[in-house]
Amino acid sequence: MDMLWILCASMLVFVMQAGFLCLESGLVRSKNSINVAAKNISDFVVSSTIFWAVGFAIMFGESVSGLFGTSYFFFGQGASPLLITTFLFQMMFCGTAATLVSGAIAERTTYNGYLLLTIVITLLIYPWIGHWAWAGIISGKAIGWLELLGFVDFAGSTVVHSVGGWVALAAILIIGPRVGRYDVGRRIPGSNLPMAILGGMLIWFGWFGFNGGSTLGWTDAVPSILLNTCLAACWGGIAATSLKYISDGYIDVVHIMNGVLGGLVAITANCHAVNVKSALVIGLIAGVIVFYGERWMERRKIDDAIGVVPVHLFAGIWGTFAVALFGDAEKLGTGLSILEQMQAQLIGIVAIGSYSFITAFVALRLINHFYPLRVTEKSELIGLNVAEHQVTTEVFDLLSAMNHQQQQADFSRQVPVEPFTEIGQIAQQYNRVIDKVNEEIKQRDEAFFAFKQSEYRKGAILDAAMDCIISINNRGEIQAFNPAAEQCFGMSLKQVLNRNFFVLFMAEKSRKIALQSLAQGFTAVEGLVLRRRNVTELTRYDGQCFPAEVVITQTSDLKDKDTEYTLHIRDITQQIKLQNHLKLLAYNDPLTGLYNRTYFMANLEQRINFHRKTTGTVVLMFLDLDQFKKINDTLGHKAGDELLCAVAARLTEVTREHDLVGRWGGDEFVVVLSGDITEKNATNKAQQILDVMRKPVRLTGNTLTVLTSIGIALSENGSVTADRLLQHADLAMYQAKEAGRNIYRVFTSDMELTAQQQFHYETALSNAIKENQFFLQYQPKVSCETNEIVGFEALIRWQHPTYGLISPAEFIPIIEKSNLIIGVGEWVLTETARQLAEWRQQGLPLLPIAVNISGRHLHDTSLVPFVEHITQKYAIRSNLLELEITEGVLTGNTEQSIAAMKKLKATDIKLSIDDFGTGYSSLSYLKKFPIDILKIDRSFIAECDSHKDDAAICVAIITLAKSLSLQIVAEGVETAEQLAFLKQHECDVYQGFYFSRAIAAEQIPTLLASVNAEATSLIAF
Repeated sequence: MDMLWILCASMLVFVMQAGFLCLESGLVRSKNSINVAAKNISDFVVSSTIFWAVGFAIMFGESVSGLFGTSYFFFGQGASPLLITTFLFQMMFCGTAATLVSGAIAERTTYNGYLLLTIVITLLIYPWIGHWAWAGIISGKAIGWLELLGFVDFAGSTVVHSVGGWVALAAILIIGPRVGRYDVGRRIPGSNLPMAILGGMLIWFGWFGFNGGSTLGWTDAVPSILLNTCLAACWGGIAATSLKYISDGYIDVVHIMNGVLGGLVAITANCHAVNVKSALVIGLIAGVIVFYGERWMERRKIDDAIGVVPVHLFAGIWGTFAVALFGDAEKLGTGLSILEQMQAQLIGIVAIGSYSFITAFVALRLINHFYPLRVTEKSELIGLNVAEHQVTTEVFDLLSAMNHQQQQADFSRQVPVEPFTEIGQIAQQYNRVIDKVNEEIKQRDEAFFAFKQSEYRKGAILDAAMDCIISINNRGEIQAFNPAAEQCFGMSLKQVLNRNFFVLFMAEKSRKIALQSLAQGFTAVEGLVLRRRNVTELTRYDGQCFPAEVVITQTSDLKDKDTEYTLHIRDITQQIKLQNHLKLLAYNDPLTGLYNRTYFMANLEQRINFHRKTTGTVVLMFLDLDQFKKINDTLGHKAGDELLCAVAARLTEVTREHDLVGRWGGDEFVVVLSGDITEKNATNKAQQILDVMRKPVRLTGNTLTVLTSIGIALSENGSVTADRLLQHADLAMYQAKEAGRNIYRVFTSDMELTAQQQFHYETALSNAIKENQFFLQYQPKVSCETNEIVGFEALIRWQHPTYGLISPAEFIPIIEKSNLIIGVGEWVLTETARQLAEWRQQGLPLLPIAVNISGRHLHDTSLVPFVEHITQKYAIRSNLLELEITEGVLTGNTEQSIAAMKKLKATDIKLSIDDFGTGYSSLSYLKKFPIDILKIDRSFIAECDSHKDDAAICVAIITLAKSLSLQIVAEGVETAEQLAFLKQHECDVYQGFYFSRAIAAEQIPTLLASVNAEATSLIAF
């Protein structure tokens, strides 16, 4: 029975050869299909012969130090039936590896080159690696050195497929891409995709033998192996197809097929040791790897004719590594832990990959030196069917005649017509076209193909999620409803789609507030709030109520431009029961001994409820330790814990016995005062806390000063609920941090309005660039000596369709804190370069334009390549761009800043330090900055003509700049007296409202004309 199964499996693997023949013939052009078919059968003949003669001996013979075998040469004489059966099975594996390599370099390799390549892999690579990993298959005892390490590759994800992929990669790099492959920006289409898909199906069919036969006997594991094989293939196809559709908006059958093959390759190493769910995940990830692997190959212009490298190399590596991640240790039988198994798998992957690639690259490079592996360009263009095998077709004859006409520019002679065939009908119609249009067809291309514009689609909800994940639009209508939600609420997606979530599942007493929260974008202080753990009561389909934790996140639907929210819902019935049971035991924070959050909130609510009936005020202080994370990172978490305990002791020390002190979490503390308390009492207490917190504390031999930011909120006569009071104090605390830290702030209603406004601005900013809401204005920079315009500063403005013109002071700080800062900076640089190019077209003199960049952009590695790109794109000189960097940025990380600025200077761009005098930089560092310009901050210019201190600072900065041979620019000049002062002290350039405000680009020509006219009149005078 075992031998019969292995023989059947061998025949199934042999079917894969037919599959590869169909696959490769269908994916190449018809002019090369015969050549590909010929090389497929030749590959198998040559590889099988070599494997019979020496390959099987090297792979399975008596081992020499686990490196290679020395018996079974010219296999067959005296061998047992079982051994012969095993030989046949392994011979098919060898043929598969050889076929993979030749398929990757199809359409540009000589027939003899295919054979030499097959000899290299079957003689020098495959059997040697096979011995390392599989030498003990016949004896049942580990022999090869990788086997002894615990390396597992059940049916050859690496030994067969990655080896084929590594050799294919080496061959591709040596031989190069097909002629014209990357000229048109798309894949060369195959001649017969249905034939290719048939080949893929045959390979899939044969793969059942490939994996199932690797048991080397009919065992109970075979059915599960076949099931895992099938599932991985299916999910590999689903993943690759889905990504293609999401990315490009259409289904590509080649991606379906390659995704399936990638799933098959990945499961091959582990199909015997994983469960069904793991097989699904392995196949899914393989499909993703294949898709992005092909994209990577495209970007690198590595021409793989049939996708061997992403499908067989990349997916093979993943499948081999997945053995350690998903494999059942008992089934693997290596006795290794997960980490040890990972190490063994990685060693095997690296060793096999290194040997395969290096050996193949060196051998093929030598062969190519003496015997070129690639056909001539002429042979490649006419097709290998003719060039290599002298086989012509009607299509080739017709194309030759047409090509002759084009080369001779003689369309008087008609192409020959073969009657009663489709090609003959085409030739006849072609002749008719020639008769009618003559020379006009010379410039016609055969066809134009256009890609549809890619559409973005929102990501799929993970079906395996344990929590309910529900997407709703800004009207509360359900858009997505995952299986966990269906099970929790007892309704299917079809039943709830486009119905209002809050009407369906929100308890009636909470529904009104929830709908109000939705209307306000979940940013109100009451009800459901974005990015918070909201606890509320929901109902199931039968009206049964249950407590739930709801976390709301916001996304943007780019297609409809409507706001969308995702609700992450967890049934917390059991948690509530547990909390009630342990309530009396859970009042204290175990680290500090202070009251914990649960008790604190309960007590806070009690105090507020009390003062609703009895006159009095509840004061909540929210404290956050400044820079606490640095202490944890530098001194360790033990020191951080000691600090938290010290803070708790100090808070207890400065509060009254009936005050409430608690630890909110992490480095956040809360203090509640209640009774006949005024705001002044509260601020005095806050100042007392700040004073005591500033006292040095000794931690692990280090003396530190701990600074604190405090937010204060008041509830007079119970007018503010506990949750709202906490939000008020939290907002005030963040205001304290933004105001400089180590201070307190009292909540005002403006803080809430500001937070909501900032939120709306943050939301709107993501679309500002795409919807062309930003624009630039240009403020002239004027020579103090001649009063001529010598440059401009580009200033960004934001015109929002709803909020109108928004001040830069409001939106620039938001941009600097977000991930948009580099994108906005690149937009300003691009728009500035474009405007310079436009002015050049208009015949205007080109003057340097200064652009402000952030510290984050300065230190980003993309800045220099981007500047080079835009200057080349718009053909402008680099010295027409001036980058302004604030002094505060440079003082934060001086050495890194100097390195970044030197790279920019290498592009011939100008650099200036903005707001000089406000950053407290060291003069010893200033001389190291590779800068051209210093800008005096407007705060010193404002009173330079009337205030001796400001005058002295201005003179000192001008003198410093002159000594360092730097140009000096004064900004914010608004009066003639200020300008006179600057001229007196030989300032070079000034800018400000005195000369001109920032103006639109369209006004610049008029301004330059008027200034030039004025200068001309002065000269004439």
